[in-house]
Amino acid sequence: MGASLNGKNILIITSNTGIERDELLKPLEALRGFGARVTHGASEGGTVQTFVGDTEKDRTVESNAKLAALSASDFDALVIPGGTVNADTLRLDTAALGLIKDFVEAGKTVAAICHGPWALINAGVVEGKTLTSYKSVRLDLENAGAAGWVDAEVKQCDANGWTLITSRTPDDLPAFNEAIAKALAG
Repeated sequence: MGASLNGKNILIITSNTGIERDELLKPLEALRGFGARVTHGASEGGTVQTFVGDTEKDRTVESNAKLAALSASDFDALVIPGGTVNADTLRLDTAALGLIKDFVEAGKTVAAICHGPWALINAGVVEGKTLTSYKSVRLDLENAGAAGWVDAEVKQCDANGWTLITSRTPDDLPAFNEAIAKALAG
């Protein structure tokens, strides 16, 4: 793509347990490859357990900060990985929900993949947006007031004063990462 994200600061948020490995590490590596400074914030800070799928433990990863210590004002974009356990945990995390709301209120880019939109639902920010997600999240999004759901590898919606980028599964990660980079470089 050739997008340069030099000078851009991106926050990726996760819980400490149950994060889908590729949905954390591939965006982190890709966005750093575009030149962005990427911070990984976790609910409790410290060590994060990654999984392949939702049941096979993989490696642990050190986060950079505890979510409660982070501020949307320090970042240009927010990325929310999926994984069923991660997304289910984040949607009940008050610090995560507060960060999501702050990014939206500031008119910044928010990107979520797979089950990640669950956190967007609980933050109350999907109304009027058209997005994609893992197929089982579709009805939840529709019930939360999303304007629509599409079956596409990536969907960008610029409405209500902020940009939302969503994808369905780890197979969509190349398109997801590219869309984030393009939105921030533009």
